[in-house]
Amino acid sequence: MEISLDMLLKSRDERYRKQQDLLQKYPDKTLLCLTVIMPGSVKRNSSSLFVAQVGKEVLFKEFSSKIVFYEQRDLQTGFEAYIIIDKEKTDVKKILCSIEESHPLGRLFDIDVINSDGVPISRKDIGLPPRKCLICGEESRFCMRNFTHTQEELHSKIQQMIDEYNIC
Repeated sequence: MEISLDMLLKSRDERYRKQQDLLQKYPDKTLLCLTVIMPGSVKRNSSSLFVAQVGKEVLFKEFSSKIVFYEQRDLQTGFEAYIIIDKEKTDVKKILCSIEESHPLGRLFDIDVINSDGVPISRKDIGLPPRKCLICGEESRFCMRNFTHTQEELHSKIQQMIDEYNIC
């Protein structure tokens, strides 16, 4: 199902409110929010759900003994998971960046570590460069803003990554 810009914006607002609620309930813990990178107006499909499941498994494997709370939401606007971890935020962000760079599907995970002010910790905050484009290796923000690649190219690359992961 295609989603509208209004649906996407409403979903982001609801995600922010959910994050604020969890930050208040667990002020001394670290909040992660897992979503899936899926360009275009269809955010929930078999590919995004597969990536979400793998991302969830990776996080549970990495932080199993430190997880205090877990909730997931399977929405038309995309999969969302909220995880509260008993571990220092900066250390968690470094681990997550390593996962995003080293796991075969890591580039499709969007895992934010949310600061107490509600703002995600950036890669820059921990001394890392911005994320790279899936296709050309430039900064992903540059390619997104300039529409450097078509949605078809991006979806083809995402499917290739999933297919290669399934072969292993």
